[in-house]
Amino acid sequence: MKKEFIRFKLAKWRTLVGILQILGGLGLVIGVFLSNTLVVISAGGLALLMLMGFVTRLYIKDSVIASSPAFIFTVLNALLVYMYSTT
Repeated sequence: MKKEFIRFKLAKWRTLVGILQILGGLGLVIGVFLSNTLVVISAGGLALLMLMGFVTRLYIKDSVIASSPAFIFTVLNALLVYMYSTT
């Protein structure tokens, strides 16, 4: 992953992105048991991170196949936001 962030020219943001991903994942797990609001906030943050990852991959001219996991995780997290915000 370190080489990927260098390739993306985002090396200085690697630690922040990692921390945000861990917090988002913890928020999802804890939120399922405690609070729908926490799930919505966490999934929304992860969806935004994944969307930015998808756009970054397209910007550096990665193939759509290489970019597709970020897009799929964007959609899955957006679905969680929708599902937990309507209950």
